[in-house]
Amino acid sequence: MQEKLTVLEPESLYPDTLLEQRVMGESVRILTGQAKKSLMELPDELCAQADGLMTLRLAVPREALERFPKLKVVIRMGVGYDRVDRAYCAERGITVCNVPDYGTQEVADTAIALAVSLRRGLVLHHDAQRGAPPAPWGVLPNRIVRRFEVQRFGVLGLGRIGTAAALRAKALGFKVVFFDPHLPNGAERAIGVERAESMDALLAQSDVLSIHCPLTRGTRGLVGARELALLPKDAVVVNTARGPILDLEALEGALRSGHLAGAGLDVIPVEPPVEPIPSLLAAYRAREPWLMGRLVIMPHVAFHSPEAWDDIRLKSAETMRDVLVRGLRTNVIPPESD
Repeated sequence: MQEKLTVLEPESLYPDTLLEQRVMGESVRILTGQAKKSLMELPDELCAQADGLMTLRLAVPREALERFPKLKVVIRMGVGYDRVDRAYCAERGITVCNVPDYGTQEVADTAIALAVSLRRGLVLHHDAQRGAPPAPWGVLPNRIVRRFEVQRFGVLGLGRIGTAAALRAKALGFKVVFFDPHLPNGAERAIGVERAESMDALLAQSDVLSIHCPLTRGTRGLVGARELALLPKDAVVVNTARGPILDLEALEGALRSGHLAGAGLDVIPVEPPVEPIPSLLAAYRAREPWLMGRLVIMPHVAFHSPEAWDDIRLKSAETMRDVLVRGLRTNVIPPESD
């Protein structure tokens, strides 16, 4: 009788594994662990059994992977895979997959919501009306408020989420332009938006810049002081992708100087923040007057909805089944994609 394959879900994310068992079938045994902060918390005997590993919040560095002698497949239960040591996985012949088709609507909706809440003055008036004393009952003239149809909405990275954000922005009346060097000619025609010939060209015309590229060696620090300076005066920057893509100190400088009107961040470079926290986050938490109506920071929750949580569970199990049990290439991340 053939030995069962073993899949480990190390975080005990769900109250049972009935769904995973149903999806993966009887040829798979599913184990759970109680790791809270690191895979290094797991006992050796549990790691030794795993052919497949499914992780949501935990990093997968080399020192952890070395504890899994049988490991064949790692599923990152999300879109980003920057916390998996893919170089070492490639050395070991371990297949790495993500789950790119969950949370698309939620993240795109959040990017648009951040842009809209800033550009229509929702944040501005919210902050002002809870001041001490509250602001006068009426319009607060401020350069952050603009009509959508006179603005260009720049999308940096036109993948699934970037495309969803572009379509939403277009429906609201923005003129939409994108830059993505990985897409073939004609991608812009499929959804009726404009294509910039370079990232600099995109930046120079983006009244709203929405970041949607993955975090790789090539995109870490991609948007820094030089790039922010290329944006039109009074632009707004939105980042719902990964924190290290955007230089937080450069963003603070551009906001303090008055070059940028505002920013909406679902992500920051170090999450959760540790002491000393970034000075921009400190100023935001202190409600410093210069940031009134100009900044929204969320704790990396753009993906969240009850429906998205259901999706990630089901789609992660389906991906593990396809790759580990059926030998398919569903959602496999190629080693050279950095």
